[in-house]
Amino acid sequence: MEAPDFWDDADKSQKYMKELNELKSKKEGYEELVQEYEDIMTMIQMGYEEEDESLIEEIGEMFDGFKEKLENMRIDTLLSDEYDKYNAILSLHAGAGGTESCDWAAMLCRMYERWAEKKGYQVEVIDFLDGDEAGYKSITLQINGENAYGYLKSERGVHRLVRISPFNAAGKRQTSFVSCDVMPDIEEDIDIEINDDDLKIDTYRSSGAGGQHINKTSSAVRITHIPTGIVVQCQNERSQFQNKDKAMKMLKAKLYLMKKAENEEKASGIRGEVKEIGWGNQIRSYVLQPYTMVKDHRTNKEIGNASSVLDGNLDPFISEYLKQKALK
Repeated sequence: MEAPDFWDDADKSQKYMKELNELKSKKEGYEELVQEYEDIMTMIQMGYEEEDESLIEEIGEMFDGFKEKLENMRIDTLLSDEYDKYNAILSLHAGAGGTESCDWAAMLCRMYERWAEKKGYQVEVIDFLDGDEAGYKSITLQINGENAYGYLKSERGVHRLVRISPFNAAGKRQTSFVSCDVMPDIEEDIDIEINDDDLKIDTYRSSGAGGQHINKTSSAVRITHIPTGIVVQCQNERSQFQNKDKAMKMLKAKLYLMKKAENEEKASGIRGEVKEIGWGNQIRSYVLQPYTMVKDHRTNKEIGNASSVLDGNLDPFISEYLKQKALK
């Protein structure tokens, strides 16, 4: 039996209302920016007329805030790809470096969580595998918020850390690597055919605390698409059925994007090239010793305050990536 037409109408209405609210928010943001500009110009005029130097500091603070909002609005105009407005699913996988790389994966996870927190986004852990001694061998986050994928697609690739390892008794510098994969959380059901014989489905117990249900049942699900080697997994839902459903949506999204990329002959534009997690393949280096600097090797953007970057200050790198991508 086919679903009544009014269900489709309700879905369309909800979609249109969401788009309308997004446009309304952008319009209000523009109007607020215009008002702030006018306020700054009024303050400058007052300072000249009254020769009041005490206003200089206040005007400087207002101008800094204005510049930040203007930059964020300008970046938003660069997010015009099909899936930029969607939520993002971000996966981290420790590479060469053993325990050190697992700890590096945990540091990156915190960095993205702090960035999302500053954006007002919500973060949910979909799946994770603890390291043997510290950190994560792998972890997958769902980051919910407008344009989350549009921003975070710039983070796809290998991230390299250089520091004095806390796990090395000799106190030597050590280099470790973690790969980051990002995909959009496509909301609608994707019409893509998957042969059941091409799937390998495994169940396992959740890695984290979750009460008696999770501890006693193998509710977590891992799906391997044999022809492509794509692996997706989910353990955060309440039942095996829900975890399988979420994992299948992730698999369909990845397969759809890969097919789209092949058709457009630009595979690097969506998922990026699959590279070894090690030397020579990094998109960004984070150096903590003997000096501190974070450098993006694609855009040559550098920030000397590595601590601020690891605390979530990613917008300068994201902005530069999107600007250069728009010029290509």
